[in-house]
Amino acid sequence: MSSDSDSKHGLKTLDRTKTQEPTSYKVLLLNDDYTPMDFVTHILQKFFHKSREEAETIMLQVHHDGRGIAGIFNYETAETKVHLVNTYSDQQKHPLQCIMEQA
Repeated sequence: MSSDSDSKHGLKTLDRTKTQEPTSYKVLLLNDDYTPMDFVTHILQKFFHKSREEAETIMLQVHHDGRGIAGIFNYETAETKVHLVNTYSDQQKHPLQCIMEQA
């Protein structure tokens, strides 16, 4: 959009809108009384590409705090990871739950 003084001189000014950073989402694993710790570690390595040490640290956080952050992603990636983990856990007959929430 141009202002009156700019249009008199043949110049146009552009309105610049700030680009907004996409919203991030935390993917969380929730503790339960049945899923083995080794399976949670396996999930973190398989779907979140964590090292064994990092996966064990997050698994212990899940165990002690009731939940642990597996990663922070854009909406589509977080949604896909939640679906993949929950589907895989069901297939393996474990009740492990994976959810996402806004970071």
